[in-house]
Amino acid sequence: MNYKAALDYFDSLKYLGSKPGLERVAELADRLGNPHKDLKIVHVTGTNGKGSTCAMLEQILLEAGYKTGRFSSPWIEKITEQITYCGDMISEDDFADVIGSVKKHCDEMADRPTEFETLTVAAFCWFKRKNCDIVIIEAGMGGKGDATNFIENPILSVITNVALDHTNYLGKTISEIAEHKAGIIKENVPVLFGGDDETALKVIEKTASAKNSELFRTKNPNVISSGIYGSEIEYRGLKLKLSLAGEYQPNNAATTIDAADILAGQGFNISDEDITIGLSKVKWKGRFEILSEDPLFIFDGGHNLQGILYAALSIKKYFGEEKVNILTGVLADKDYKKMADVLSSLASAVFTVTPDNPRALDSVKYAEVFRENGVDATACGSVKEALKKALDLSKREGRPLIAIGSLYLYKDIVG
Repeated sequence: MNYKAALDYFDSLKYLGSKPGLERVAELADRLGNPHKDLKIVHVTGTNGKGSTCAMLEQILLEAGYKTGRFSSPWIEKITEQITYCGDMISEDDFADVIGSVKKHCDEMADRPTEFETLTVAAFCWFKRKNCDIVIIEAGMGGKGDATNFIENPILSVITNVALDHTNYLGKTISEIAEHKAGIIKENVPVLFGGDDETALKVIEKTASAKNSELFRTKNPNVISSGIYGSEIEYRGLKLKLSLAGEYQPNNAATTIDAADILAGQGFNISDEDITIGLSKVKWKGRFEILSEDPLFIFDGGHNLQGILYAALSIKKYFGEEKVNILTGVLADKDYKKMADVLSSLASAVFTVTPDNPRALDSVKYAEVFRENGVDATACGSVKEALKKALDLSKREGRPLIAIGSLYLYKDIVG
């Protein structure tokens, strides 16, 4: 199988969508020798921040000299981004090779695995081939029923935070969603909660107690300074510079430090210097990322209400009372009216687009929501059109431009 054939194969699985249950992914892993059982796994879930937390932890472990694997989702430019070894994404040839070996077993199964299930098992196969010292696995959605949750033997479970998102799948309340997230907690495996929602905490505490799992909680870091190029924080006696911008990243960094400390308690040789250097070097695309400076153009991956609120805090902190121009598109199953309410308070002008996703909200409908809020909003037929109009206006006005609302916009914006 070559790379194109591998991509075509994944396209052929899209019709399956997302199906409940862990039976398929467990059967597929079993057919391939259960590669996950030979790996030391950190399993990470949460409403927001899990990708950044995984990237930070990976960089710290790399600084400590460990061979790391990381599985994350969704990809934003190229599918191979989802599987990394020692910080580098899997090559096209290696991706094709491992998918080819997995496909043979998928084709033999009566209940065919979905796209995400197939990719999840392929990632574990690759990590075993590379003899990874430790693997960081990001859940796709929720936890309890997520395809990554077939693993029985993680060494640490991390729940970054809990907020309302994916309510059609995970529940309408914080308690219901927290129950799904807490589904990654395993018997006698420590769990770290980085959030501050007390309702979610009660659910997580109950699950951890039932599983005899020690529960750790992240404290709020002291933010010394912050700006569009990163921040400086104090946590656990360390003064640290974070390379990732965004007012939400200090909390993600604190959760990551706590995770590293728990791993150190399990015998991993992780020093304060590894933490300091790792957090100063980590890169993560699409999270308050500066794409250009003339005009200042920032992309943020906030794609649900909590993410938008976090991004709004950053915009207010960095730009004060100055209004910004916004390029945005969202998925229709998000709380897009409340998201638009938050963005409207920050916006001088808005350009809406329809993200490249079957669940996308039409740009015309989204523009109407902003206009109802009294904001000048233009619905665009393509990202290219919106980008040209938004950049031209921002350059004329000397005004920052923020692209936000969906990670599915990223590849079209930077492409």
